[in-house]
Amino acid sequence: MDFKDSILQFAARVDKLCPQIQTEEATKNALIMPFIQLLGYDVFNPFEVSPEFVADIGIKKGEKVDYAIISEGKPILLIECKHYTQDLNPHNSQLFRYFHTTEAKFSLLTNGVDYRFYTDLVTPNKMDDKPFFEFKITDIKENEIGELKKFHKSYFNVDNITNTASELKF
Repeated sequence: MDFKDSILQFAARVDKLCPQIQTEEATKNALIMPFIQLLGYDVFNPFEVSPEFVADIGIKKGEKVDYAIISEGKPILLIECKHYTQDLNPHNSQLFRYFHTTEAKFSLLTNGVDYRFYTDLVTPNKMDDKPFFEFKITDIKENEIGELKKFHKSYFNVDNITNTASELKF
């Protein structure tokens, strides 16, 4: 099964799963971890996916982002998760704080249904206020699947995604 078919199959499953999901942790297990796996990462390998990744902020220690995708020992994508019913708008400030404390170039805020990808196009090492790419998994379009594929482990290239982000944003 190719990437597009896998994403569409997962998207169809999301609506069926949501009524059973009661907590943020259940959202992570049922929606977000399978999504990370669809991107080609082994969620059970801490060299690829680090849960509760420490992103300390100044004197505030113990700050953790839900997941970090790791490549060559460094975070490349930070993922902050919320319960699938939560509005994402008030939560990007939390991810904003984590972003500048790590080497990650990209971040993702998601509730397992809505996905918002951010980078630092406006000011280096400072997450932009607005996502450069967002979609709803239950209503994903073919062109969005093509953009999402760039985050797949096999195709991940910082410069390629940054160029696309710039085109999409501006």
